[in-house]
Amino acid sequence: MDFKSIAEKRYTTKKFDASKKISESQIEDLKQILKLSPSSINSQPWLFSFVSNKETKDALADASFFNAPKIKDASHLIVFSVQNNLEEFERHVENNLAEGSVNFYKQFVKEQPKEKTINWLSQQVYITLGFFLAACATMKIDSTPMEGIEPDKYKDILKIKDHKVLFSVAIGYRDAEDGNQPEIIGKSRLSTDEVIQSID
Repeated sequence: MDFKSIAEKRYTTKKFDASKKISESQIEDLKQILKLSPSSINSQPWLFSFVSNKETKDALADASFFNAPKIKDASHLIVFSVQNNLEEFERHVENNLAEGSVNFYKQFVKEQPKEKTINWLSQQVYITLGFFLAACATMKIDSTPMEGIEPDKYKDILKIKDHKVLFSVAIGYRDAEDGNQPEIIGKSRLSTDEVIQSID
């Protein structure tokens, strides 16, 4: 199936089949795919937490408002976090990035206010979200990206240090009765002319 067809069939899953689990080999593939995600100057300012433990998943669900049922029924929950310890991030830049990237960071990023730098780093993590959702779709894994969570509680539950929790993604397999499927309600998108500008 070509990617356009995959995109037409992909949707945000509202109800997962709790009896279906993603294979370990596919989870390992997804971990490697996230590791390979692109980022500006190859900054890689992220942490991806894969959660399948029921007790932990339930605790995270309780910190996720109306998203709780999706998390409890999903096979896995992936939590996306950004590096917000800038001293630690600068060590990473100095030790791991190419000279051109280091120079860019020092000249254009480092001199900014801290919050602006963390916002720039957060944008890199959001790039991985699109990469990840596309990967799941090609692997016929259903997904639900969620910002409706309590990041500080997530951070405490997962004992995350030096990173700020941004969002999470529940993955698994749709329930046959999920009413949000495109086959049931169609797919609602703006027209091409409204969202695409072509300069020929």
